[in-house]
Amino acid sequence: MDTKRHIVHIDLDSFFVSVERKFDPSLNGKPVIIGGSKERGVVASCSYEARQYGIHSAMPSAQAYKLCPHAIFLHGSYHRYSEASAQVTQIIADTVPVFQKASVDEFYIDLTGMDRFYDCYKIATDLRQKVIRETGLPISFGMASNRTIAKMATNKAKPNGQLFVEHGKEREFLAPLNIGAIPMLGEKTCQKLYEFGIEKIADLQRTDIRFLQTVFGKFGRNIWEKANGMDDSEIVPHSDRKSISTETTFDKNVADKKTLENVLVSMTEELAFKLRKENKLTSCLAIKVRYANFETHTLQEKIALTSAEHILIPGIKNLLARAWNQSRPIRLIGVKLSQLCQGNYQINLFEDNEERLNLYNALDKINFKYGEKTVCRAAGMEIGTRGFNPFMRG
Repeated sequence: MDTKRHIVHIDLDSFFVSVERKFDPSLNGKPVIIGGSKERGVVASCSYEARQYGIHSAMPSAQAYKLCPHAIFLHGSYHRYSEASAQVTQIIADTVPVFQKASVDEFYIDLTGMDRFYDCYKIATDLRQKVIRETGLPISFGMASNRTIAKMATNKAKPNGQLFVEHGKEREFLAPLNIGAIPMLGEKTCQKLYEFGIEKIADLQRTDIRFLQTVFGKFGRNIWEKANGMDDSEIVPHSDRKSISTETTFDKNVADKKTLENVLVSMTEELAFKLRKENKLTSCLAIKVRYANFETHTLQEKIALTSAEHILIPGIKNLLARAWNQSRPIRLIGVKLSQLCQGNYQINLFEDNEERLNLYNALDKINFKYGEKTVCRAAGMEIGTRGFNPFMRG
């Protein structure tokens, strides 16, 4: 007999805004937007009061200002968010046996098998109350037989609520919802389905899977399965891997600053791309310098959570200037990004504008499709045009 799965999706409501409200209660009940100023930047998070005006994450701040001129714009407090996320993560780790941290404010928990001894819904309820009690942050959860339904149940329960979709009632729960409620179903896909008169998930449930496969290829089956409440993806246990690094050994010792900086740019780009690909952020960067006599020096620096090259590269160049005795040629150089945590790229964009966000998205799409380093910064390209192979992978 198949074991019934009990998957919980837990999500901190308007996380950045909620953290800011802890420190400034005067923000309660007001439309708050995190991410730059009203003139420039991108919305990283917004309160439910702001969402009533049509504002959402990733929207240009200037557009958000037009929709709600009386909104309160805040740049954001990186370290506060990181500390709050770590506190919630520790509470969850101390309470449940298996969980996956999907981002700084989102978690999946697997309670499968515990129903033989405990009430799984009560476990999730008690956990939610513990987080609220110990952190003062509003949090919602959904519980169901798989990840997709659990996440959709959380979205239905928000703000600051909880919902259990009983086993066998998945299709019934999904049927009245708009197709846009299905996670990972993009706007273009939804528009295509709307053209065929498919608006509710119930419409998708009645649609022949062969038609969806004809229109969307292999993705058509995935759409049909999600609409019918099918998802066998596993909860990947939370990983404690805390760093990624790369280093370069030169064929000949190098003392040219420009060459060293170009190599560092290329290496930092590579690591930053890996961070975004794995949905991770770093809060500490380090440089490693080894001279011809094998004397080795390392230097590190704490930074705000990020996965963006335009933040990491200047930091790495600054570390090079501090760590390198420029009278001595270098045999090996390396970059390390540590103190990693789960989190998507949006958290890095408090100071960014729409153009920079679009640029990163475009570069990553090309590199995801055609392989790493298909496109890169001009400084990184110079390495390959100087007529020598500057490094071998360490």
